[in-house]
Amino acid sequence: MRGAKVNHRAGGTPAIAEYFGTKSRYEEVNPHLIDDALAVNESLLKLPYNDCVPVHLTAVIRHGTRYPTAKNIKKLHQLHKVVLEKAQDLGEGWLDEIKNRWKMDYTDDIDGNIAEKGREDHRNLAVRLAKTFPSLFTADNFRLDRMQFITSTKPRCEDSAKAFIQGLVMHHWELKGPLDVEKHLQRNDNLMRFFEHCRRFVVNVEENKTALKEVDLFKTKAEMKTVLEKVASRLHTACSDLTPDLIEAAFYLCSYEFAIKTVNSPWCNLFDEEDAKVLEYGNDLKQYWKRTYGHEINRKSSCPLFHDLFERLDKAAEDSKKFATVEKPVTIQVGHAETLLPLLSLMGFFKDEVPLTSDNFAQQQNRTFRSSQIVPYTSNLVFVLHRCRDSHRVQLLLLNEKPLPFPRSSDPAPEYQSLRDLYGELLEGCDARRECELPNHNLSNAEL
Repeated sequence: MRGAKVNHRAGGTPAIAEYFGTKSRYEEVNPHLIDDALAVNESLLKLPYNDCVPVHLTAVIRHGTRYPTAKNIKKLHQLHKVVLEKAQDLGEGWLDEIKNRWKMDYTDDIDGNIAEKGREDHRNLAVRLAKTFPSLFTADNFRLDRMQFITSTKPRCEDSAKAFIQGLVMHHWELKGPLDVEKHLQRNDNLMRFFEHCRRFVVNVEENKTALKEVDLFKTKAEMKTVLEKVASRLHTACSDLTPDLIEAAFYLCSYEFAIKTVNSPWCNLFDEEDAKVLEYGNDLKQYWKRTYGHEINRKSSCPLFHDLFERLDKAAEDSKKFATVEKPVTIQVGHAETLLPLLSLMGFFKDEVPLTSDNFAQQQNRTFRSSQIVPYTSNLVFVLHRCRDSHRVQLLLLNEKPLPFPRSSDPAPEYQSLRDLYGELLEGCDARRECELPNHNLSNAEL
């Protein structure tokens, strides 16, 4: 029944929590962390080869849990106003709570800033990685500046990187004395926000109103209309009072309340699991067409980060061969979901046989591309170079602390040269200047 009461799990977790897309908690990907935030599953981390030791680690990490941006805060206020003025409370406790006791405390000044939960996410991740790779994450490596911390200039990324360092220094090594976190940070938007510096992406995708037409079309489809009707029924208001954008705002308000405050918000009662699957797909469509396989330039915009990664692995392998030690054993790079998704797709991960479109929601129920699973807050992609008895091997050890096999490779830890061969075409090409350059005579057409 469309207006039926929505049931939620016990323990304060919304039943729809696994469908929040890029606004998902990290714990939904790793539920064991709910009971022990520092738990490491060491059985997942063993190489299938003997006599291998890690010599270098690079981690590309999304910032931690954040507040909504000013743009989304505006939508939240519009939604709240509609519910206060239009919704009719017929005795549902949750609707009475929204109308009479729930406080709208999301204001423009918190525009996308890190939440305390986000700092905690990064402190804990730092400790877990250090527990997993103790020979790399040493206090001496930190003191001797043999660990790099690179961040985008967005405050939420800077604050996440600082929290990561604090997690190592104060909670893992438990070092005493003053800590000047700032001196350890390197800011580099060319690497961590490469998409802003790629003219072809900015013009052909970011500023092109037709680039996301599948996203806009999906808002007109029967699936979204059904969700809107069900929400209107639960609010006892007319469908004309709501829009797809307001429905999405309500869905994400539930997600913000949960991720930031660990609260099962009364707003979550507007949606059941079927609604959540539809709204998650709408978000995945956006990420697909704006950040991954929808347009080739989405992926190619990450060429600078791709080459940076392999140049670092090249040097680490060379250092390890020549000197049995590596100049920079650890590099931590803090960016955005928009940093990770293009890189993952450039390297061939999570590519479904059939593209995601506005017409194939039902067909894509078992898709591999689910942003909820790939890029929750604090999502992380970790490359580890091992020195083995006869060769160097790279294990793309973890996506969100779980093994992730390379596309077109059956070896969970391929030899480094084999990995370079696998990506040879990209290593020889993928030139950011050529990929991102937009001939002047094309500008007027592209911007129409």
